[in-house]
Amino acid sequence: MLDEPTVGLHMADVDKLIRVLHRLVDAGNTVVVIEHNLDVIADVIAEADWLIDLGPEGGTAGGRIVAQGRPGQLARAGRRSHTARFLRDFLRERRT
Repeated sequence: MLDEPTVGLHMADVDKLIRVLHRLVDAGNTVVVIEHNLDVIADVIAEADWLIDLGPEGGTAGGRIVAQGRPGQLARAGRRSHTARFLRDFLRERRT
């Protein structure tokens, strides 16, 4: 379980982190990553096998599952998911 592993990392280091996470998964491990800063971790969440988006906001206005699924599925989730909107735009740009 990694709580915000990208904090303070340069984007080149985020790429290295993603490769390490893939190796852990390929070795049969389950990897759980908790992140809050979508601007920094788009590459990390786009690589996930499964996402759980808690919200719809933070603090007392959050804490409920508002969307879950594979990145492509989550990108098509409803308006309540900030992550879905962000991921949808990120995946669209990544394809072009």
